Amino acid sequence: MSELPPPRRRRGRGARERILQAATELFTSQGINATGMEQLTTVARVSKRTLYMHFAGKDDLVHAYLQQLEEGLLPAEASPGQDPLHAREQLLAIFEWAPADSSAPLRGCPFLNASVEVPDPDHPVHRLAAAYKSEFARRLTGLARRAGARDPEALGEQLALLYDGAVARSTALNTADTGAYARSIAALLIDAATANPGAGTATYELVRDSG
Repeated sequence: MSELPPPRRRRGRGARERILQAATELFTSQGINATGMEQLTTVARVSKRTLYMHFAGKDDLVHAYLQQLEEGLLPAEASPGQDPLHAREQLLAIFEWAPADSSAPLRGCPFLNASVEVPDPDHPVHRLAAAYKSEFARRLTGLARRAGARDPEALGEQLALLYDGAVARSTALNTADTGAYARSIAALLIDAATANPGAGTATYELVRDSG
């Protein structure tokens, strides 16, 4: 009777994934510039040699960290034939922020944070943040067009600006309430910009959750 092969051991996540997870945790909690490579290797449980095998340096790691977040944070793409009211709901949904799961301070938008911490507009990290913000507004413009906006480009930029302002204020004040206030302003902007102002919904009052 032949001997059975030994059972395979289940491998943990690879070093690159652990490094990116550590970067996400540390960059989110304490910022990019405050996080050193030594701390990253400790949290990721890798050597510096291993870290530099996967990433050329900190700039490369920051770039990869932001890239992995892009699609999950961007608004939905508008779809052909989309119902205008559904498009309107998707525009308002960007201001519906879930309560924080912990007592950790709110850190806002990682792309805004990166553009502030890496201020050189020609730096690859800053360019990536700027490209993300442009794509954010482009997607809002597409939804605004489906919602029936007479000038979807203008509405898309207005809502993108409102979102960035609300996120920055939430970080400064450490409160998610700014999302509800921004949503009520967004509803006014959308209703004023669409072909049938105020049709279907009436959310003009401030919708702050007091519970």
